[in-house]
Amino acid sequence: MATVLSAQCTDERVNIVTKSLFKKYHTASDYAAAPPGELEEDIKSTGFYRNKAKALRACCAELAAQHEGEVPSDMAALVRLPGIGRKTANVILGNAFGVEEGIVVDTHVRRLAGRLGLSRHSDPDKIEQDLLRVVPRGDWTLFSHLLILHGRRICSARAPKCPVCPVNDLCPSAKLPA
Repeated sequence: MATVLSAQCTDERVNIVTKSLFKKYHTASDYAAAPPGELEEDIKSTGFYRNKAKALRACCAELAAQHEGEVPSDMAALVRLPGIGRKTANVILGNAFGVEEGIVVDTHVRRLAGRLGLSRHSDPDKIEQDLLRVVPRGDWTLFSHLLILHGRRICSARAPKCPVCPVNDLCPSAKLPA
């Protein structure tokens, strides 16, 4: 649920919303049966709440009907669920199941893959394929987390902190002082 809500939303906001959401809805069937307007109101502050509520209800209906209310632990089954793409499936597999199926490519990973010279692509699927070739499989989930954290704290989109970056000597995009 949190991963679906995280699209175009901060983690901080998702954590606030899920705190009350998880108290209200306990099972996939609870989400599937939630009146659309009520679920929309519950998640409104995450943005795009109508689409997110629709995706959550459809996904949970499928979980209840096809998977006994349990989240499946394989990529093929996850991406067949409404509202779940490869990125979300990678988050679920890596974090909930410890399955290294791929690398999560969010906006931070996308930006840093380019800045670090790890990919020349802009398409997340192509970036992921480039990263899979250079990052050992056992590190895929951790690598995603590290790049996301680095992108938030050091290598931001607007004002990268290259002078204090621990990898600026390896980064082709580093703006080192002359």
